[in-house]
Amino acid sequence: MDRATFACSTAFFHDSSTSSQAAPGLPGGHVDFIEKVDSFTYSDFFRDYLIPNHPCIFSAKFTEDWGSRRNWVTRDGKPNFDHLLQKFGEAVVPVANCDVKEYNSNPKEQLPFREYVSYWREYIRNGYRSSRGCLYLKDWHLSRAFPEQDVYTTPVYFSSDWLNEYWDAVAVDDYRFVYMGPKGSWTPFHADVFRSYSWSANVCGRKRWLLYPAGQEEFLKDRHGNLPFDVTAPGLRDRRVYPRYDQSQPPVEIVQEAGEIVFIPSGWHHQVYNLEDTISINHNWVNGCNVAIMWCFLQDELAAVQREINQWKDPMDDWHLQCQLIMKSCTGIDYKEFYNFLKVIAENRISVLEKGLDEEASAKDTSKAAISTLGMLHAVFDLKRTVKVLTSLSANEDFRKLDLTSLSPPPEALLHHLKAAIDTALL
Repeated sequence: MDRATFACSTAFFHDSSTSSQAAPGLPGGHVDFIEKVDSFTYSDFFRDYLIPNHPCIFSAKFTEDWGSRRNWVTRDGKPNFDHLLQKFGEAVVPVANCDVKEYNSNPKEQLPFREYVSYWREYIRNGYRSSRGCLYLKDWHLSRAFPEQDVYTTPVYFSSDWLNEYWDAVAVDDYRFVYMGPKGSWTPFHADVFRSYSWSANVCGRKRWLLYPAGQEEFLKDRHGNLPFDVTAPGLRDRRVYPRYDQSQPPVEIVQEAGEIVFIPSGWHHQVYNLEDTISINHNWVNGCNVAIMWCFLQDELAAVQREINQWKDPMDDWHLQCQLIMKSCTGIDYKEFYNFLKVIAENRISVLEKGLDEEASAKDTSKAAISTLGMLHAVFDLKRTVKVLTSLSANEDFRKLDLTSLSPPPEALLHHLKAAIDTALL
């Protein structure tokens, strides 16, 4: 029986390669540490972490064959600036200033990579101080800009990746990033885009993570319903401002070493610090296990927009459309694009079930390559999860108020096609 067969059945088994380790400094807080590559299967990850939405850490053995870990790092474990400049010196990169708060994040600017490396080297020489502040290279789409570079290979555990499968198909964007920053750079408190999963691998350096399970963030909101910028700020203990802070649990703390990969569950808020000069590779992704969470997030986002502009509902003829436009500007997607997102994933799975796995096509198509690795039953699982969310979307009042004539095929026809494909595959 292959890995996907185990993953899509209930006949799971316990694997001794997973051990529970206490997180430093937190009584009772822990994450699982996955040590061995050979004995930890996709189905183990599916059963123990994706479905229950639990974090874990993969050992450095899972990344030791990456090109970035061989070439981007000096012998003493520091960023290899000379090599990076040789490969990417002419790139322009997004850089955030960690010392400045702008709304709920740090302001960003575009800098030549060569200038950023020059700043970083000077920052180190000056004892990690600069009049420019602490600058952090974040959300760099390096894989998209330099597809020919041997940087890393996505581990099989994260290969069922609907977000990047969709955005690759429409050739607009992707959610694969490189982060580089000096000791002391950090990312404020947040949850990831669309409440997606994320994985983060340290090419070099160390990170400290503060993780709050989904739902805990409600206790961290101030009396106006706003989340804190910094969960370590002393002001959170002021009950007049943060009335529910005392009900919150301590965060789960992880210290991530060089080479290790951290898996962040869907909807878990977190804050991250670089304890050393650090380079990391990060993906956000959604699949059949958490697409329903993404759909709930979109409904919550639309409801928030509707509350904000409710006073203009009556005089505005296209109020519902305006709400969708505002939501898309804030989150990156609206209901109609979410439909197209589900459609692309579903049609890819139907194509595989109807035509089988062509080896040559799979080599060129990352979505088919992933299904080829995970098995046909995983494609059926994906279709079943898509049907559930698509059924809910099709019945949603706000969706039905939109002009749906541009959607092809219509939602009812697509649902019928999906259900028929599932029935045929299970015969």
